[in-house]
Amino acid sequence: MDKVVSSPAEAINGIVNGSSLAVGGFGLCGVPSVLIAELHHSGVTDLEAVSNNCGVDTWGLGVLLKDKRIRRMVSSYVGENKEFERQFLSGELEVELTPQGTLAEKLRAGGAGIPAFFTATGVGTQVAEGGVPWRYASDGSIAKASPPKETREMDWHGEKRTFVLEHAITTDFALVRAWKGDRHGNLVFRQSARNFNPLAAMAARVTIAEVEHLVEPGEIDADAVHLPGIYVQRVLELTPEQAGDKHIERRTVQPKPDARSGGPQ
Repeated sequence: MDKVVSSPAEAINGIVNGSSLAVGGFGLCGVPSVLIAELHHSGVTDLEAVSNNCGVDTWGLGVLLKDKRIRRMVSSYVGENKEFERQFLSGELEVELTPQGTLAEKLRAGGAGIPAFFTATGVGTQVAEGGVPWRYASDGSIAKASPPKETREMDWHGEKRTFVLEHAITTDFALVRAWKGDRHGNLVFRQSARNFNPLAAMAARVTIAEVEHLVEPGEIDADAVHLPGIYVQRVLELTPEQAGDKHIERRTVQPKPDARSGGPQ
């Protein structure tokens, strides 16, 4: 089945006000920026987004957030996005902060057909006991907080330990970015851009992948496939300019070594 679409507009067809999205990326690495830009252009709003973070003020999901197109975020941290922080603390945005590993497993479980799982992460904290702020009121008080979760004592390596029940995440759509993909939707992610992309793709009813290099079926070795095409419904081929438009979240440099001593100048 050829899953390639002809334009970003065709790729996001069906995403409407109130849709839920799982979005790949970590910081600014592996972010489906072309699909996000098309969503912004479409005017869709009232979205619920599940993503490790929310980009930055001018890139990634931050573009949608800036214009208040996102109603609710499920994330592991606020990151470098000052507008994300401002909207959350002022009560304009609901945010369900989730431990990073738990968020990854909730998405994977959603794709694997596992409705819930037990984990030790968060036991003895507000993650399990409830009370983590989800939404603030305008006066700074907590308007909505996380509910308590079920815990259970189980045998683990010969001792009794407590675990907390976490529910899987499924969404209406997923937006992901891959280095290479074929017309059947088989995807390969390059280095750290792999991050949350496969997990986000697994969790959605309809997964849309923007790919930097589109190849014909059979050109990707089966052992090299990171995400099978069974999880992908639409493939958008990027132009070289779109594929090359990548941002760096935080740029750092080392001092030049002293030519005489070999040490820093």
